Amino acid sequence: MATAVLDVPDISCEHCERAIKGALTPIAGVQTVSVDIPGKQVQVEYDQRQVSVDRMKEVLQEEDYPVASVR
Repeated sequence: MATAVLDVPDISCEHCERAIKGALTPIAGVQTVSVDIPGKQVQVEYDQRQVSVDRMKEVLQEEDYPVASVR
């Protein structure tokens, strides 16, 4: 299991949190998604054999939450 922290500058409210969780949670290989609204970060635990960080970034881009950086 791997963990990625995605910096998403457009996170501003609980609606953003719900939209992000709703977009990432159904992806095969994603285990947990937690959104830090004040920190504008998304922490994702995932199976790197099933899903890549690039795929998660693509999904968030489609939802209008572009990822600025990944840690």
